[in-house]
Amino acid sequence: MPCFAANLSMLFTEVAFLDRFAAAAEAGFKAVEYLFPYAHARDDVAERLRGNGLEQVLFNLPAGDWEGGDRGIACDPARIGEFQAGVGTAIDYARSLGCPRLNCLAGIAPEGVAAERVRETFVSNLRFAAAALAEAGLTLVTEPINTRDIPGFFLRGTEQAAAIIAEAGATNLKLQYDVYHMQIMEGDLAPTIERHFGLIEHVQIADNPGRHEPGTGEINYPFLFAHLDRLGYGGWIGCEYRPAAGTVEGLGWIRPYRE
Repeated sequence: MPCFAANLSMLFTEVAFLDRFAAAAEAGFKAVEYLFPYAHARDDVAERLRGNGLEQVLFNLPAGDWEGGDRGIACDPARIGEFQAGVGTAIDYARSLGCPRLNCLAGIAPEGVAAERVRETFVSNLRFAAAALAEAGLTLVTEPINTRDIPGFFLRGTEQAAAIIAEAGATNLKLQYDVYHMQIMEGDLAPTIERHFGLIEHVQIADNPGRHEPGTGEINYPFLFAHLDRLGYGGWIGCEYRPAAGTVEGLGWIRPYRE
């Protein structure tokens, strides 16, 4: 049976961020994820987790100036120092929040930099982050993202991600598989998940088109959830979608998995 985590960057946005923890718990979620916690004090976020009986399952390493258009900095040779400093910040938050895994966003490939240099930078930064996280007992994941939503994003496919993970060579470096992004880029979801199942540490979902809740688009989520069960997936599935008409109003799809 799949276990779902509420992504608080997209769900329960009807209320302020720190109030979304209570809203998620009231809606029946036992775990949460989100893009970043860094705008809030570690103790404040930890208090919301404890007070609502929630598990923190994932957030991202610092990814540059998100509001300014950055979507990660790990592939940018000019920002290696900034990336490395961010790893330390993320580990401090992860320890405070009891979060076992962090996601590294590759970012948009910088203009005027050779593709091989971009790849080398990303691999090197993954090695650095994985080593630092290993010392803290944490897992690092990295996520391919579709280039329709984020044009120029460097890490854009499952095979590419698997090759880069293999090149980085860290045992605690795994794949974050976002069904929505990979439906847009590749399709062929079930065979791809099965082929790379040993690498997959975390799964995220949204339907396509629209990035709304399961059941609003073309993806056969009941089949995929059963497929993950057959494969023995025991991790969390992050609900990283934009509710079509309100968060609570759109949660009908999840009820069969809670009965």
